[in-house]
Amino acid sequence: MRDLIKFTLIWISQNLAIPFWIVGHVHLSVNIYKDLHEIIASVGMNLLVLVGFVLDFKDSKKKASY
Repeated sequence: MRDLIKFTLIWISQNLAIPFWIVGHVHLSVNIYKDLHEIIASVGMNLLVLVGFVLDFKDSKKKASY
């Protein structure tokens, strides 16, 4: 189960990072963040991408050291 969660986080970070950031930047340029729900969702999506990036980086370092 742990491997599935790790795989899912890495997949999300690799496939959804650009859409998250594009939508986030467009949203920031047209809206003022007054709603705490929007702020938490935005931070959560970016943290999800960051975690996946770090996990993938660690896996890449392990594979390169062989």
